[in-house]
Amino acid sequence: MLNTTLCYIERDGKYLMLHRVKKENDLNHDKWVGVGGKFEPDESPDECLLREVREETGLTLTDYRCRGIITFVSDRWETEYMYLYTAAGFTGTLTDCDEGTLEWVDKAAAARLPSWEGDRIFFRLLEEDAPFFSLKLCYEGDALVYAALNGAALQIGK
Repeated sequence: MLNTTLCYIERDGKYLMLHRVKKENDLNHDKWVGVGGKFEPDESPDECLLREVREETGLTLTDYRCRGIITFVSDRWETEYMYLYTAAGFTGTLTDCDEGTLEWVDKAAAARLPSWEGDRIFFRLLEEDAPFFSLKLCYEGDALVYAALNGAALQIGK
């Protein structure tokens, strides 16, 4: 089981997004995602979040919250538990990221960028300021074949 964090840093109605274009063999290649990454040994979700954000952006988060846990199941990669965060406060200066290009994107436009289909579900939940949630997303290749929110199946587009 892989444990990861993902954060959408917010400023002036925008999210800081990472266009994943620099890494070889990247399952997120050419997709737009938040910032975050894999846990190191003995890290808590918060410790992983703070480290990954600092490594990928140069920023230090000062105001953040965990919004939900997303379980990714795939026929191509290891099952992943992702702790989803948003952040409203930070210090520091944005730096270049070796995994892609960082860009501030209008929140309303974020879900229309090339991304995983399931990301659109959690963008909606973030927009609605949903209480802490558990979201399960099952993929066959790049296709979302099943989604459940807090244990209840969701209708997904085919």
